[in-house]
Amino acid sequence: MSTLRPAYSDAFEPEAIRQLHPTLPLDGITPDWAWGESTGRGVKVAVIDSGIEADHPAVGGNVSGYVAIREGADGLEYDSRPHDDVYGHGTACAGIIRSLAPECELYSVRVLGAALSGRAVVFAAGLRWAIEHGMDVCNLSLGTPKKDYYGLLHELADLAYFRNVMLVTAANNQPVPSFPSVYASVVSVAATEDKDPYRYYFNPSPPVEFGAPGIDVRVAWRDGGWLNSTGNSFAAPHISGLIARMLAKHPHLTVFQVKTILRALAANVAQPAPDTV
Repeated sequence: MSTLRPAYSDAFEPEAIRQLHPTLPLDGITPDWAWGESTGRGVKVAVIDSGIEADHPAVGGNVSGYVAIREGADGLEYDSRPHDDVYGHGTACAGIIRSLAPECELYSVRVLGAALSGRAVVFAAGLRWAIEHGMDVCNLSLGTPKKDYYGLLHELADLAYFRNVMLVTAANNQPVPSFPSVYASVVSVAATEDKDPYRYYFNPSPPVEFGAPGIDVRVAWRDGGWLNSTGNSFAAPHISGLIARMLAKHPHLTVFQVKTILRALAANVAQPAPDTV
């Protein structure tokens, strides 16, 4: 009998099998277990957007790293010098994340311009940069409906999944599929009218899986300002912040475990009676 092992089976040789951390049964998961007393410390969160205004009060002057990506004459250019927010959108997302996970490490990955528009190839480059630079969570309050980029972004979403990078994506504000929010490996989010930042919902009929506050919410904006705004863009960072807190407390969690825990703690999931726990 041949001893040649099938491809990929080497991970399951006796000496290669890794011991993993157990998690509670679903009915035993509580918000306190998931993220209670966590501040997100040590978790790297990339805000792939229009930049972050670091000195905005909602951000607290603390951005751990920067990269601004644009197309140049000789291809893509990467600038790692500190930059500002050219629109306000990235600061809004960063402020929401910071409000939930005040000690996470924010990274500004600027791929959008002053008109809050950008090329999908630059967006893809920003996502690849975040994955390759060891981010734990990527907040993607942007996407593209262009089918030409379906394959490239799907490849990056799979790469993030296998490297255990959480991609939190906002659904399109228009009834049009956008990428990567429709992929199964991401955490897709749309807006609700709730104001409680810890109250979110699970949708059993994806592609959009979760609903979080994003309708008429107060958000940080450029030049130290604030405004009330609506959009799925502002729902996604609520989930990013909760995931950052979760990972700071349970760094061994995988993407599918995080999604399962989020589902278990959603406001529309019936909780067991005390005498059945």
